[in-house]
Amino acid sequence: MKKIQMVDLKGQYEQIKERIDSSVLDVVQSTAFINGPEVHSFQKELEDYLGVKHVIPCANGTDALQIAMMGLGLQPGDEVITADFTFAATVEVIALLQLTPVLVDVEPDSFNIDPEAIKKAITPKTKAIVPVHLFGQSANMDAIMAIAKEHDLYVIEDNAQGIGGSYHSKDGSTSKSGTIGHVASTSFFPSKNLGCYGDGGAIFTNDDDLAHIIRGIVNHGMYTRYHHDVVGVNSRLDSIQAAVLRIKLPNLDRYNDARREAAKKYTAAFANQEHIITPVVIDKEDTHVFHQYTLRVIDVDRDALVKHLNDNGIPCGVYYPIPLHSQKAYQDKRYNEADFPITNQLVKEVISLPMHTELDDEQIDFITNTVIDFVGKSVTI
Repeated sequence: MKKIQMVDLKGQYEQIKERIDSSVLDVVQSTAFINGPEVHSFQKELEDYLGVKHVIPCANGTDALQIAMMGLGLQPGDEVITADFTFAATVEVIALLQLTPVLVDVEPDSFNIDPEAIKKAITPKTKAIVPVHLFGQSANMDAIMAIAKEHDLYVIEDNAQGIGGSYHSKDGSTSKSGTIGHVASTSFFPSKNLGCYGDGGAIFTNDDDLAHIIRGIVNHGMYTRYHHDVVGVNSRLDSIQAAVLRIKLPNLDRYNDARREAAKKYTAAFANQEHIITPVVIDKEDTHVFHQYTLRVIDVDRDALVKHLNDNGIPCGVYYPIPLHSQKAYQDKRYNEADFPITNQLVKEVISLPMHTELDDEQIDFITNTVIDFVGKSVTI
């Protein structure tokens, strides 16, 4: 059996090695390292893939989220509602811009932000909602957009884990995740479903005026060289990363399908395990791209399971072990533990298994059997 990787970037690279090597060498030989042709071509190809009017590449996913908020003109003190159960980058940029993060609980099945919790958190100072398509599954965008419309709020989709996923609206339309709200951000960190070989990110929007503002922000606020029209940052996707992403983008649907197939095999193996809750796919299959395959283990010592897997050569992850409202940087007297029952439970139970495009049946069988064997022997009740 091949060594099990949490994410097998090398195995994926070997499938496209010749094209990657050639494209990267072309960029080096051209010396067009910043804003070169590869960046502009990738931008257009991603716009076509997503069916969105504007893609603005940038340096990383965290920058993408920050720049999206800057583009909307949010002001210090404005409240931004987002999920308590997510990676810190989502709330980090809110705090960096001196906005006020408002954390709310999530749904127990999807792990995504709970629309009912959003409603309860809205105040006169609320200006935006940031739904996170966590672990690759689209949040309930119909409900979120309805809330935003009723209260005149912006919706900023954090699509760092969901690229390539679809959302099926109640009106019968289908959209790619990240194209439904007013603006969205994504990450091309190497382990993402569409990952480059360094850092990278992008912002999506269908709003022409907002896209124009954002294009200036990513480039020091310039539209004409040395004319700084808005306050900006230095956040650009370099040409080598764009070249890599251009090779991988046509494979994204295939990559996501491979993840879904691996997820089905995991789920089938755990079907009769009463102490294991497998991921739920809300709506149709293509709404989930399984950036992570995350279990909940009930009445089991989750941390002991992590050690057992690692001892058997199986990497795994706990995403996330501490709620954001409990993190030292984001604690706030406004928060009441009673408002976060789902998040507080999830952080004790979740464990993510290896998930990538190169997983084979032998590896999946070994992983699932190792989990089942441990759970069967260590249930705490």
